[in-house]
Amino acid sequence: MLIHIAVFGVGIIAGFLNVMAGGGSLMTLPILIFFGLPVAVANGTNRVAILAQNLTAVAAFRRHGYTDIRTGLALALTTVPGAVAGALVAITVSEGLFRAILAGVLVVAVIGLLVRRQGREQRHDTPRHARLVAFLSFFAVGFYGGFVQAGVGFLIMIVLHQLLQFDLVRTNMHKVLIVLVFSVPALMVFAFTGNVAWPTAIALAVGNSTGAIVATRVTVSGGERSIRMVLGIALLLMAVRLVW
Repeated sequence: MLIHIAVFGVGIIAGFLNVMAGGGSLMTLPILIFFGLPVAVANGTNRVAILAQNLTAVAAFRRHGYTDIRTGLALALTTVPGAVAGALVAITVSEGLFRAILAGVLVVAVIGLLVRRQGREQRHDTPRHARLVAFLSFFAVGFYGGFVQAGVGFLIMIVLHQLLQFDLVRTNMHKVLIVLVFSVPALMVFAFTGNVAWPTAIALAVGNSTGAIVATRVTVSGGERSIRMVLGIALLLMAVRLVW
């Protein structure tokens, strides 16, 4: 019972961070492991919450009039093969290697998001070569998302905001749809191999979904300014976490 209350509370914060910026799984994965779940089971259990959270966020964005399913699905489908491969690797990799890869990718993500393009307006028409690189990048993003999930939101934001030059509201709108799509096959891998603690997963999913609803409202009402503020806080917390 204690674990369910704890993961619900942490899930609210994680769901908010995941939709607004990213890195929420860096809170949920440690708490799941702290309560005795093996790394693979914690990884799989977290996927249920991620799926519910992003399904909630996609629906909320649609209610607020923010939707571009065609573009989002085109980007999301390129992540699926990588996500399946990443999940298959995740259920067999050693815990030490798992942590080392996570730390390395987060360092790159923090650096990438701190670099802002100067002197260029956000645009809706993206150069063809940038789109090609973005689609190739999303395969790698899918692999990482299937492998660990934690911090994948930062990577998606780098591709959408820096490479495709989407504004941050559109970036978040597409991000939640992309994560939703590749979370389905990744969760199936964990579920079919018995690496999901379902009661705990449901409690966490309710928490994440609650946080996602709040984050969607803040994103739509606050625009880029609110996203940058939360993103800055999230990056600071991730940096502290990495140093610690």
